[in-house]
Amino acid sequence: MIGVKIRQLREAKQMLIREVAAQLKTDTAMLSKMERGERPFKKEDIIVLANVFKQPKKELLTLWLADRILKNTSNEEYTIESIQLALKIAKENT
Repeated sequence: MIGVKIRQLREAKQMLIREVAAQLKTDTAMLSKMERGERPFKKEDIIVLANVFKQPKKELLTLWLADRILKNTSNEEYTIESIQLALKIAKENT
């Protein structure tokens, strides 16, 4: 999810992958893997990219975190029930 969004933003700004990779202080191969979902983005990467693409940090960080949650739970038997419970607990604790 987040990788697809980053690629869309990069292409919309007509930026080359090497230009964005330089902003992240990584190489183009690594950024390419991140865009394809083969490697995870770090939170710090998302903050940098929000600035590069002039996007709301909250929007990109929310998508990044949702992506992490789904990747860690998607093959589990009770994924939806667990996410619903976690959401309920998170709401109670805020």
